[in-house]
Amino acid sequence: MDGQLSFPRQHARTQRFSLGAPRSFTVSPDNARIVFLRSRSGTDRANLLWVHDLGTGTERIAADPAALLGGGSEELSAEERARRERSREGSAGVVGYATDSAAGLAAFALSGRLFTAPLGSGADGTDGSAGELDVPGPVVDPRPSPDGRHIAYVTDGALRVVVADGSADRPLAEPENDRTTYGLAEFIAAEEMARSRGFWWSPDGDRLLVARADASPVRRWWIADPANPGREPSEVAYPAAGTDNAEVTLALIGLDGSRTEVEWDRDRYPYLARVHWSAAGPPLLLVQARDQRSQLCLLVDAETGRTRMLHADEDPVWLDLFTGVPVWTPDGRLVRIADEGGARVLMVGDRPLTGPQLHVRAVLDVSDDDVLVTASTGPEAAEPGTGEIHVHRVTDIGIERISEGIGVHSAVRSGAVTVLASTSLEESGATVRIVRDGKPAGSIISLAEQPVLTARAELAEGGARRIPCAVLLPTGYRTGDGPLPVLMDPYGGPHGQRVVAAQNAYLTSQWFADQGFAVVVADGRGSPGRSPAWEKGLAGDFAGVTLDDQVEALQALAATYPLDLGRVGIRGWSYGGYLAALAVLRRPDVFHAGVAGAPVTDWRLYDTHYTERYLGHPDEHPEVYDANSLVTEQGLSGAAEKTRPLMVIHGLADDNVVAAHTLRLSSALLAAGRPHEVLPLSGVTHMTPQEQVAENLLLLQVDFLKRSLGIT
Repeated sequence: MDGQLSFPRQHARTQRFSLGAPRSFTVSPDNARIVFLRSRSGTDRANLLWVHDLGTGTERIAADPAALLGGGSEELSAEERARRERSREGSAGVVGYATDSAAGLAAFALSGRLFTAPLGSGADGTDGSAGELDVPGPVVDPRPSPDGRHIAYVTDGALRVVVADGSADRPLAEPENDRTTYGLAEFIAAEEMARSRGFWWSPDGDRLLVARADASPVRRWWIADPANPGREPSEVAYPAAGTDNAEVTLALIGLDGSRTEVEWDRDRYPYLARVHWSAAGPPLLLVQARDQRSQLCLLVDAETGRTRMLHADEDPVWLDLFTGVPVWTPDGRLVRIADEGGARVLMVGDRPLTGPQLHVRAVLDVSDDDVLVTASTGPEAAEPGTGEIHVHRVTDIGIERISEGIGVHSAVRSGAVTVLASTSLEESGATVRIVRDGKPAGSIISLAEQPVLTARAELAEGGARRIPCAVLLPTGYRTGDGPLPVLMDPYGGPHGQRVVAAQNAYLTSQWFADQGFAVVVADGRGSPGRSPAWEKGLAGDFAGVTLDDQVEALQALAATYPLDLGRVGIRGWSYGGYLAALAVLRRPDVFHAGVAGAPVTDWRLYDTHYTERYLGHPDEHPEVYDANSLVTEQGLSGAAEKTRPLMVIHGLADDNVVAAHTLRLSSALLAAGRPHEVLPLSGVTHMTPQEQVAENLLLLQVDFLKRSLGIT
């Protein structure tokens, strides 16, 4: 051995090679600087706040957590741990920040304490230093006002505000009981709607829109730590499918203490999905019906709190939510993303500015001249563009792609400056380029480690449905070496696109391939990024549609690649774990072993917004839930009698897919006489950030698969 780390250890230590990579960019509107987060190395978990000077091309540290905390370790509140779990945040230090409108002042929390950092140069030409404001804690989600004079933050469910110099701290809204919060996103918004915020400043900084979440109606669950029976279980307000959600309201609260309730039909539209407030127009809300088949874009009268409908959407299947919309153009037109004519298009005012050649995914920025979006190739694109995501500039007269090369691209823009982050199949990690007025203006370096292996994914399409796939063979495999045992490595469900034109996405798959497998990653119907019909093709039928597409992709690829269809394993996590267990239970003729990590096995135990979107309300469609379950009599009745080896892995501290899913599956399998293995992970949540746990999980999985498939 040369002392080099094994891939599993390196993969775990670097948190999937994310540490040391720059992220969370903010471009100042005067185009003088770029603010971002990055740790000091590819194994350092603690992010620092950095400023890149666009004039000189130099970088400086604006906030160093180690210095600010005096070398002490971080202590996270329960609220902060929950926020990080919802966002799948595994790093430390400054994990998030907010700035004023000029990007001259940043606010962030460390160990539940409030810190600020000046980002620009002072009047004397020197830079200020970060410092702490003495306020009640633990502090969550601090955000400066647009003018930089105040900072609002949440502590113990109360929204408070403090002058930026640390004076005049006071509450603006305090909870009435321990089940009510102001200024925080409730569980369902943070987990499923991608709304992580609960308050929004007015453009002039004199008041805020504040969400109040009352979790009193939500059913309580208790998550215990069986390895430490002396500890009390954690109480979790979990809105399982068919049960009550938190009641969410919205109020306009002034710094002068005034308060005006925002009014809309909350009985018909209980989900507060999006809030936008900018200088371009009055506040905008996007509210959804519980069945997610109708939604309203509402304009808020900031003086009276009354709302007026700007646009209504309806869909017989469901309506998706998108990043960056609704939003105003500077001249007051509404920007949104809609499904029109079988395509996902950008709408500005009443006019679609894109067509079926693009599948619009998010709005990144809106200017006087254009709208910046990310998009995949659409259903009528000239080239398939499998796995590619590009940045496009959309105007009233045309579309210009600004990202270059096959890959996955994203951007942040303000004025003439764009920060463009790009990944490719050929290179590990992301490159971050700075573009000013369309011309190169520098870069921001990544300190992420280089993997000890290189992923060699070949993108393809499988079967009559042209299912997007990636195939990985062992390093050094030569034509003529013979067929290989197969490992299907899917996510395979909504929200989780696995087939992307980015090398780092396949590093773990390549490691499995190097253990002697041909690894296949297939994105069947329900996976994002192709067309509305593709994404909605699994409505009411998780078990049938997603499993059928995995089988179709596998069998189609066997005509081209050296796949031994007599030895096929499958592994997955979360929805992929559900799919892996489903595969060996219902199609043992195709799949010969499975590893199911944190699987959803009983959809009645999963949350409202996600589950009801796809399967409907369980009281109205109990047969759908039974058919898609792995633990009900009907759910197991479709399984053939032939048994296949199954390993089920679950973190006992998981508050998203709770361990009851695996326990119920194990009980049902035991009652049916089906052998299986269960690996409980003490203290592990839906993520597996612990280095030793993450490494050994990979090693245990490959050992199980080799043993089960007869691989020596």
